[in-house]
Formats: sequence, structure tokens, C-alpha cells
Amino acid sequence: MTKTCRDIAKHLPDGCPQMVVMPLYASLPYSQQLRVFQAAPKGHRKVILSTNIAETSITIAGIKYVVDTGMVKAKKYNPEVGLEVLAVQRVSKAQAWQRTGRAGREDSGICYRLYTEEEFEKFDKMTVPEIQRCNLASVMLQLLALRIPNVLTFDFMSKPSPDAIQAAIEQLDLLGAVERKEDQLVLTPLGKKMAMFPLEPKFSKTILLSPKFHCTEEILTIVSLLSVDSVLYNPPARRDEVQSIRKKFISSEGDHLTLLNVYRAFKNVSGNKEWCKENFVNSRNMMLVSDVRAQLRDICLKLSMPLESSRSDTGNIRRCLAHSLFMNAAELQPDGTYSTVDSHQLVAIHPSSVLFHGKPACVVYNGLLHTNKCYMRDLCVVDADWLYDAAPDYFRRKLRTAKN
Repeated sequence: MTKTCRDIAKHLPDGCPQMVVMPLYASLPYSQQLRVFQAAPKGHRKVILSTNIAETSITIAGIKYVVDTGMVKAKKYNPEVGLEVLAVQRVSKAQAWQRTGRAGREDSGICYRLYTEEEFEKFDKMTVPEIQRCNLASVMLQLLALRIPNVLTFDFMSKPSPDAIQAAIEQLDLLGAVERKEDQLVLTPLGKKMAMFPLEPKFSKTILLSPKFHCTEEILTIVSLLSVDSVLYNPPARRDEVQSIRKKFISSEGDHLTLLNVYRAFKNVSGNKEWCKENFVNSRNMMLVSDVRAQLRDICLKLSMPLESSRSDTGNIRRCLAHSLFMNAAELQPDGTYSTVDSHQLVAIHPSSVLFHGKPACVVYNGLLHTNKCYMRDLCVVDADWLYDAAPDYFRRKLRTAKN
């Protein structure tokens, strides 16, 4: 989106009216989101580049023309290989009509679709419900916490595939959250504690493991930062300035520790809004991080967890992340590419990562984004030995599968 904003402003044809080009997406600072509702200066045309936040969530006065690419970025989960990716894919017909309805809400308007009528007829009629295209580990954990008699046959309104349900159970089993008792699937003591956190199971496990590594305070911060929209923003016109400012926060050990550095600096200035503006930090999202962190810390206190800080020892933080995110690990291959340890999927480091220009031997990541490549996002450098220590049976099984 940043590049497209620059290109539109740069390549205006002769005789075209001046344009005010602005982006709109969820992690954009609130003050900049409000700009899209302001009238364009006299003699200028307002151009808004938006994600699907503008599809149904908001109405912007004065919009006469909509250009619909027919694409959307949405989660897709493949239970066969256990991969959940954020992928660019075709919209449904229902989404396409929603986008058309954004044009001319106050007067006549036109929607230009960048696809043929023949292509449109091949679109799905309705958007696939999220529960049918996402990892169900969180859902199954909460159903088990509610003591639903048989979660495997639970009567969902939009029923996911049996493979997706089974994959979620296997993931919870690997995290040590479930066990079988008298032919019934039940939560382990660890699983019951995991269910108390309003988080993905892998992050609940990260917090619960943190006392072992004496870094609970840091892990609470990192998990909170990953639980909200991005706290960093990158105005396209100030790219070089952003990169220069960010240098003081960057950790060679990865994005998690870089974000931790940003949060620590934010707390040192008591959340000063001017500091946020100067450092291209979204103050609204950062305040939300503080609220989430306080909530998670309260849960830790209820569980009588020791709240220790590792201070300057980042090794313990990375070990803790390796022990909980071992299913999201990738290793550097001899040819310079990366392959996931789990499914041997070819992946690459996302350009937004602080590790983009590096080649660490082994990393864990939070998620995958599939555009022209399958990119890893939010990475942390780890040792391969830590992964094996975290789940020796799991990696022995993967090794046997690869050999066969």
C-alpha cells in the first residue's frame, strides 16, 4: 500500500487535477485515519487506498468512484500440513457487492472492477466463515474448558472440517494442554491454566513457561504487543527518516526483542504522545498494549505466578519463545532459502522484519503471509537445540516422516 501511494502521487498524467493520496488500514494511527473524512483542498481530488476496513466498517462522504481489485487478504488454514497463512485471495460475490455499494452513497457513483464478468461468476457466492478457514486450537481449548461432553462432534453453526478439528486437538496435545481419560478428551492442569488467558494457546503456553526462564515481565510485554494491531507505522513520504529513527530500537535477535525495546522506551517517557509522533509509534495501539498487558498480568497473579524480569538477559526470552513456538520454526537451507521444520514449506523473511538482510540459522515466527512468496512475519533468532529440547518426541516423529 505504501508503494502504491507513492506511485499514484508520482505518476500523474498531464492535465490531471492534483491528488491527495492517503492510506487507510487498521494499524494506522487514529489521527491519520480521520484524515480520510476531511474534504480535499480546493482543486484537488482525494484518493483513498484502503484495505477491506472500508468494505463495511465505515462510510466516507463524497466517494463517487470505487476501484475494486477483487482481492482481499484473509486467513487460510491447511490442516493437512498445519499451516495457517494470511493470503491474498479472491473476494466473494457478496464482498464485491459490498465494495460496489461504497460508491455514490450520497449521490450517483461508479464502481470499476478490475476483473471480467466471467471471472466474477466464478467467485464464491458468500465469504467462507472464519471458523472454517482458521486454526481451531483456541476454539477447542475453550470448548474443553466449558466441559462440553464431546468436542469432536460439537454442533457448530458453520461446521469446520473433521481434519481441521483433529489438527487443533493435535496442536493442543503437543502443547501439553489435553489428555485422554476414560475415552474422553479433557484438559490437563496446564491446559486449564492456558484456557484462563484470552489468547491463542501458543501464547498462553509462552506466558506459563516464562517463570521457568525468569522472564515473565518481558514475555507479558511481547505477547501483548503481538495481540494488537501494529504499534509501528511507516508514512511513505518519510521512509528514510523512519529507518534512521528505528535504528536505536533494532535488536539483531529479531522482531520480538525490537518491539520490546520500543515498549520500554515508550514506558520510559510515560507514553508521551509527542515522543510517539517523533518515533513513528501508534500511541493509541501502544496504550491498548498497556491495557492488554495489565489484564494478562492480573491473570498471572491469580495463578500465583512469580513475575520475574530477565532484565538484559535476552537469551532466556528467546529460549522461552522457542519452547512455545516450536511448531512455527524454520531453518536456513544450504541454498540460502528457509524451510519450515514442521511441514518443510519453503518460506522467506518478510521485508518488514529487522532480520530481512540477515541469514540466521534458525528462527521461530508468529505467522505466515502469502503474496508472491510465503513470508514469515515477527521473527526471533533461536538455537535449533532449544527446539529439540522443547518437544523431542515431536521432532523425532518429524524426522522419521521426512526419511520415509
